[in-house]
Amino acid sequence: MITELSIQNFKSWKNTGKLQIAPLTGFFGANSSGKTSILQTLLMLKQTVERPENWNGIIDFGDDNSLVYLGTFDDLIYQHKRDSTLGISLSWKLHEKLNLMEEKEIDILSYDFNLLNVQNSDSNILFNYKFGNTKYEIKSRRGGGYVAFKDDEVIGYIRSLRCYGIQDGDFNRMQLFSTLQTQFENLFRSIRYLGPLREYPRRNYAWQGKHTAGVGQHGEDMVTALFSGRIQLRSFEEEIPKWLKRLDLIHSYRLKPITPTEKDYEFLVRKYKDGPEVRLTDVGFGVSQVLPVLVLCYYVPEGSILILEQPEAHLHPKVQSELADLLIEVVNKRNLQIILESHSENLIVRLMRRIAEEKISNKDTAFYFCEMNEGTSEIDKLNIDDYGNIENWPENFFGDATGDLMEKTMAEMKRKEEQGL
Repeated sequence: MITELSIQNFKSWKNTGKLQIAPLTGFFGANSSGKTSILQTLLMLKQTVERPENWNGIIDFGDDNSLVYLGTFDDLIYQHKRDSTLGISLSWKLHEKLNLMEEKEIDILSYDFNLLNVQNSDSNILFNYKFGNTKYEIKSRRGGGYVAFKDDEVIGYIRSLRCYGIQDGDFNRMQLFSTLQTQFENLFRSIRYLGPLREYPRRNYAWQGKHTAGVGQHGEDMVTALFSGRIQLRSFEEEIPKWLKRLDLIHSYRLKPITPTEKDYEFLVRKYKDGPEVRLTDVGFGVSQVLPVLVLCYYVPEGSILILEQPEAHLHPKVQSELADLLIEVVNKRNLQIILESHSENLIVRLMRRIAEEKISNKDTAFYFCEMNEGTSEIDKLNIDDYGNIENWPENFFGDATGDLMEKTMAEMKRKEEQGL
């Protein structure tokens, strides 16, 4: 589980400062305020980890087929200042304690990465891992290659690397690096991402017997996950229908084979008990948009990290509120960490209520408000007490509904006065 994140000189962020990342973390704010950019740093590291072994880049800025496509270093560096250093720092809690050689057992690892223009032949690269009072780090070597240090002692030389680990080098005194980068890879392979634009429902779905890690960036692998989960005996056969009924969207669903080979299916739903079965394409659009969220929450292994962009998209305000309860349930019962970006007032108000009702502790939540100030993103942590009250609620957090009502009343009074009423 990620516990802390800090970003410097990434897109509109000069410096986020140290952000606490809780089991349930939410980023709120206006459009283009920098919320998504925070998530993109994690996705950038994830796609770097998942590159094939023969890929020889340092960090993956992506392409049209990636989770995130950031362009070049000049595109993503803050204010396009080529001499600025991209910085990412994070800490995470390990699933199991590690005994690292002569070191004591640890359960928290910290990682620091700094990069000065990756596309420049004079790139200055540095990353390090810290645990307790010990630090292992990599620095650029004048004339090419890199040097590995334990604290301030040189322990080896490296020819190539990624932003988190060694690709090749003299490993005789650097075996620990293999363990550290494996932990880093495990962390980012446990992340599953669902973007804000889920695919439209289809009239027919094909399944070729394959398995999937998640539901896909746009929910395109949702049906594959349903079949895969059934074969792997994952326990969501009851959970998903339960939530669909609780969200008052549909009563039930089933996948009906339409060919003898059982490779092509119709996704059929009942809107209410004993109602007719219709295709998913023939019910409200919100059903197809929330289904990938539900399936993902119960399909991934316990202990996974979910990054969700606008999970409330295309949902009725009441359903947005109920969605908050879904997130709380999987955080508490499935030990998932959820990091989301949202515009939903209904979702955060329900979360505040559940904190007051002790359904989730305020210590297990972290909510941030992002805003843009003259081209630079700024962030404030929302201080929530034990009773769910936000002590520093930003002005016009979700617009000015009260102001609109006051202006509406004034307009009504003026018109009635003019009409002599």
